[in-house]
Amino acid sequence: MRLASLVLSAALVLLGACASTPSADGLLDQSIAGPQRSEANKARDAARHPKETLLFFGLRPDMEVIEIAPGGGWYTEVLAPVLRDRGEFYAAHYPLDSTPGELKARGRFEDKLKANPAVYDRVKLGSMPVKAGFTDISVPGGADMVLTFRNIHNWIEAGHFDDSLKAFYAVLKPGGVLGVEEHRAPDGASLEWINQNGYVPESYVIEHARAAGFELAGRSEINANPKDAHQHPKGVWSLPPTLAGGDTDRAAFLAIGESDRMTLKFVKPAKN
Repeated sequence: MRLASLVLSAALVLLGACASTPSADGLLDQSIAGPQRSEANKARDAARHPKETLLFFGLRPDMEVIEIAPGGGWYTEVLAPVLRDRGEFYAAHYPLDSTPGELKARGRFEDKLKANPAVYDRVKLGSMPVKAGFTDISVPGGADMVLTFRNIHNWIEAGHFDDSLKAFYAVLKPGGVLGVEEHRAPDGASLEWINQNGYVPESYVIEHARAAGFELAGRSEINANPKDAHQHPKGVWSLPPTLAGGDTDRAAFLAIGESDRMTLKFVKPAKN
């Protein structure tokens, strides 16, 4: 009788723990359908799979999350409402000593946040790490998650990919997640080809993340596109949404769709 009671008590404790752990599922549905997103951004959901991608990374609404290089805020529009009430959301944009063009992009992003305080008033805007660690983003105890979407090819070209990975590792708590989505090149592509075309071999990302101390926790084909042969006149920018070739072969590139992309989940090892 005592054993049965102990088993029942343990089951109730476990059930209570599960019930108290908030799920992102419903909140993501609300955010993805929310009025803060433009119709143009919503139209890309079928190619970008935001809900499936974020659930694969393990997003929860009570997490402390840093989005690296948010650009115009495509993913920020999805993440900010989910994390607003129970979590903390940091957006690490271009540093304040960046080029005029980069500072202009950061300014547009900041204006976006200020224009909709009901959604973005709790977003903490800071700078992404380049040659050093985070300078104006501090997460007491460490962040639960660092996310980057389609940025790594830029960091390789700029020469700070490894330094940025070290900064991501340092800012995460033990057990914290680095979520990566990136245009995927065939294995063996040279650095010159990567810089010209904007695709990165999956093996290259994994190798460098492991060198920074991360463990590979999972791969997903959520954002794979078998129609993308990776060989285009203007690299990945030939494809939508950029369509860098203008009207030249536009219909063919639209038929391919957005790029073939890797989706990788890395973890900072927990303390022994």
